[in-house]
Amino acid sequence: QVQLQESGPGLVKPSQTLSLTCTVSGGSITANSYYWSWIRQPPGKGLEWMGIMASDGRTVYSPSLKSRTSISRDTSKNQFTLQLTSVTPEDTAVYFCTRAYNWEYDYWGQGTQVTVSA
Repeated sequence: QVQLQESGPGLVKPSQTLSLTCTVSGGSITANSYYWSWIRQPPGKGLEWMGIMASDGRTVYSPSLKSRTSISRDTSKNQFTLQLTSVTPEDTAVYFCTRAYNWEYDYWGQGTQVTVSA
């Protein structure tokens, strides 16, 4: 059974960098055919796709967030990380890490609330 768990600070100050880590168990982030993604949900709004990483480490980002977003990984720990720079209160959201396979997001973390506030 694949499990994903987000971790990171729940409160970030404006203009700082948000950094979240997703720890994956039950499956390798380097296994072929799987993709690893970050999705967020601001309060009262729908899901927003932020970016995705392939098993070989290649990344694709949302055009609206590309200038501020970076996804990286630590294969020795089976983790991948989201960094979002220059955050504002509009970046307040529940952040999810997910796995994609065959065009479906089949496994999700429980989500972690991040609030941007001074």
